[in-house]
Amino acid sequence: MAVALGAVAAFLLGSVNPATIVARVLGRDLATAGSGNPGATNAGRVLGARWGVLVGLLDVAKGFVPSVLALHLGGHGASYVVGVAAVLGHVWSPFLRGHGGKGVATALGAVLGVLPWFALVMVVVFVAVVALGRWVAGASVAAAGTLVVLGVLAGLGRTGPLGGVGWSTTAYGVVLSGVVLARHRPNLQGWSRARRSR
Repeated sequence: MAVALGAVAAFLLGSVNPATIVARVLGRDLATAGSGNPGATNAGRVLGARWGVLVGLLDVAKGFVPSVLALHLGGHGASYVVGVAAVLGHVWSPFLRGHGGKGVATALGAVLGVLPWFALVMVVVFVAVVALGRWVAGASVAAAGTLVVLGVLAGLGRTGPLGGVGWSTTAYGVVLSGVVLARHRPNLQGWSRARRSR
């Protein structure tokens, strides 16, 4: 029951969308500007880099805070459930009529709260792909894929000092990555069409 209540609270926290709130305060509507996505990347594009960074940090915090609390109060399993709930709230916010961001920053925060070394590896991959390809969506997909690999290695007991042992960690990584990858499907389809048209 405690885990269920924690998941509901995390879902509601995740549903609060900083990008939309900041944009409205500044007199803008992200739904009709830039990519139309209420996330940190579009906020930075439409509102300016500093606002994009602020939104990104707040999105990370939405995943991090409930995950850390659940970890200390209920262990890894509880933190996994609560972290996924926060990401689902961000992606399918009832306050935005079922719409939301793509879940990258909130997923990173959730992983950071329970598996910090996993999060560090994901950030390194993300930064490397952005530096090489200048494609944030591609970097997000690569980071999500990295989490899948780390999750599988955790299930096999081969993540060593990175932590995260057991198949529950595998399931956690696969579910979080699946949500992020599903939200980036249009980006991947656009990239595929661009490749075929060359």
